[in-house]
Amino acid sequence: MRLLLLLLLSRPVFAGDVVLENDYVRVTRDAAPCALAHVPECVDRVIVALGEVNLKAEDTSRTMTRGDVAVFGPSESYDVRQGGSFFEVAIKANHPAVQTPGEIIAPEKNAARYDGKDFFVFEEKLEPGDTRARHSHSQRVVIQLNRSRLEQWPDGQPSKIVETVPDRPGFNPPVIHTVKNVGDVPLRGIIIEFKPR
Repeated sequence: MRLLLLLLLSRPVFAGDVVLENDYVRVTRDAAPCALAHVPECVDRVIVALGEVNLKAEDTSRTMTRGDVAVFGPSESYDVRQGGSFFEVAIKANHPAVQTPGEIIAPEKNAARYDGKDFFVFEEKLEPGDTRARHSHSQRVVIQLNRSRLEQWPDGQPSKIVETVPDRPGFNPPVIHTVKNVGDVPLRGIIIEFKPR
């Protein structure tokens, strides 16, 4: 444990390749600048594996593979040993109020990974030709794991085609929509969605 803390203390807080930042989150690729507990700028953190990485926390060690997630609270430290690629999603303290749609409708056909007080994490799945019935999302970080093609019908707007781009995090606004996978491969992504306060 002492070695883990020494390794973490030697890191600058926001080193690494910042690939997405706004008032809600800071996402870094292949670096974990928020791995140390009790850093005011780093509250809740989510590690999303893009390849095989080794994660150490407390006295445990775990090998993560593409699409695996690990969630840490403000009092927890960890160390990610890079083998493959990963994202660290750090949720900012005192972020603005979460924007939500006018109606909350849970999406079907996804797999829950974590359900906390302020956010939840799920794996988004949709087979080719399959449709997800009308549902809603609040603001969220979206990390697609493969390239797919979707047709979406947002409430009050014309339908649109969306080409998902793997390994590029996005921050999406609230929406109510219906989605169909019109591509040749299953949709697969990791979503970190904020809950209304």
